[in-house]
Amino acid sequence: MKLINCLFIVCFAFMLSCNTNSENAKGKTSVVDVKEPTADTLTKHLKPFEDNLPTIGLLMYNGVLQSEVIATSDVFSKPSEEGEQLFNVITIAENFQPITTEEGMHFVPDYTFENCPKLTALFVPSAYDMYAQVHNNTIVEFIKQKNKETQYTVSNCAGAQLIGEAGIAEGRKIVTWIGGGEQLQKDYPQLNVQNDSLVTYVEDGKFLSSNGNLASYISALNLLEKMTDKKHREFVESYLYLDRLQQWKR
Repeated sequence: MKLINCLFIVCFAFMLSCNTNSENAKGKTSVVDVKEPTADTLTKHLKPFEDNLPTIGLLMYNGVLQSEVIATSDVFSKPSEEGEQLFNVITIAENFQPITTEEGMHFVPDYTFENCPKLTALFVPSAYDMYAQVHNNTIVEFIKQKNKETQYTVSNCAGAQLIGEAGIAEGRKIVTWIGGGEQLQKDYPQLNVQNDSLVTYVEDGKFLSSNGNLASYISALNLLEKMTDKKHREFVESYLYLDRLQQWKR
């Protein structure tokens, strides 16, 4: 009888230990599952839309060269040396569907053509194949209408074709991608197309243009200086480590 009682006590203690360990394990698991983040890693990166700031609009569409969107964003989203936001930088597309860039990334636009706020500057990027964009009356009409309110309208690379199609820069100097100038002049004789083998960037009145791709940084930085001052441009260039690019030279 004593033996049976001893066995019962041992079994009971073993079962109690197992249950306790199991509950502890479950408790640990549940703590991990419901653990809240200790810091908000998103909010501090959001830049609110400020009605009193100039608004830079970046046009997007499927097949866009992402460097021509990123370059402008990179330049105008930088704060002042005191840490103040100087511009609203927004992306705009025909609808809210994610844009697939030429390089395969997906960008979600901030605004559509329907609810786009008033723009101080509109940047028109390019794609390797501009046929769909040039023949998209909705995009062309958006550029035409926004140009009426912008202080600056900028094209990079083959974005110049959309400027030509919109008919908004008659007689103005413009440059496009290296090798595309001759055809651009034939398609849009009202434009004053510059020699793209010699000219990287040109401005004529409110219209600015570049060869595109990484040269889009030039158009963005030049406009930044016009809208702020040389000191802020130099600050942004240092922020971007552009001086380090000299090390690429061989």
